[in-house]
Amino acid sequence: MLRPLIVGLGRSGAGLHLAALKKLRTPSGTARDAEEAPLFHWPPLAWDPRPTAASGLDDVTVLASLSEAARRTPPEETVVHLCTPPAARAGVLGRLAGLGYTRVLVEKPLACDPDQLQSVTRLRDEYRLDVAVVAHWLAAGLTQRLRDLIADRGLGRLLSVEVAQHKPRFDRTLATHGHPTAFDVEIPHSLGVVLDLAGAAELETAHCTDMHCGTTVVPHMGSAALTLRHAGGVRTDIVSDLTSPVQQRSVTLRFTEGTATAHYPISERDDHAQLILSGAVPAHHTFRDEALSPFLRRTYQRYAQGPADDFALHHAVARLLCQAKAHCRAGEEPPADPAPPTRADAPLTVEGDARAR
Repeated sequence: MLRPLIVGLGRSGAGLHLAALKKLRTPSGTARDAEEAPLFHWPPLAWDPRPTAASGLDDVTVLASLSEAARRTPPEETVVHLCTPPAARAGVLGRLAGLGYTRVLVEKPLACDPDQLQSVTRLRDEYRLDVAVVAHWLAAGLTQRLRDLIADRGLGRLLSVEVAQHKPRFDRTLATHGHPTAFDVEIPHSLGVVLDLAGAAELETAHCTDMHCGTTVVPHMGSAALTLRHAGGVRTDIVSDLTSPVQQRSVTLRFTEGTATAHYPISERDDHAQLILSGAVPAHHTFRDEALSPFLRRTYQRYAQGPADDFALHHAVARLLCQAKAHCRAGEEPPADPAPPTRADAPLTVEGDARAR
């Protein structure tokens, strides 16, 4: 069995990853389903250089350094949950690779600028890392229903995709600086889904706005929008407003003979999804669809069996995000692509290993 190592105990590491790992085991440490073997050793290890990061956390062994983690459990028997802000990711990934870790589950997005993307790709190739990206919308039952609609052609041929990802995010934006733009917060979830559903795409246009709160202005953290043209002719429009007074996570597919609107769960407080169909046979389906735990289950099963590379999709997501941000800065056509991965088909810091408690 493998052991989880959570690097970064912020919102993603402690609030999402640790909670999802807990759901995958019973208090006795056995699998939830008697027919399933346990997926990982318990408790997880964790490291965060901030002295108070682990305050109030149970069922996790917080260590003083990444080097101590490597001494506790062999790196080759570990899955790293890399939950640092994207701007600091390449440096931490390099430190982990140097210690011998190869299985790394990275929080989205893979990288937030071309240099970071190139660094992550280089590290992956140099150390032969098996890098997975947290993309649980791809594992959602709702996404599978959308795949089935496209494949069955029950509503005809897919014409366009419209995505709305809105939520008020004032407190976290004002308190932290881990995400440089609104493109890096919500849009990575849906961008992977639309590439999965409609195929490869290129950026047509993009724009973003600043966040205004009283007299405070946070550049590029208000709203973000981009338009894609897929290889098969489908058009995608994605918009995300982090100053919205309401929450929404919806994907609307427009077909020649109807529409399908998928509403993803808006947070961990309620895991219900809804699918509304219009056309010859209208329907409204509501069902539970907590996707992060199933995504982690599949990831651990895959890691136990050997590499199964899906890096190309996540590299494409990061590439398009980088192009969208460059387009907004320059006000002109997107620049040339960042260097592609060579094996695509096959603010935290670690200097000094600051103590975690």
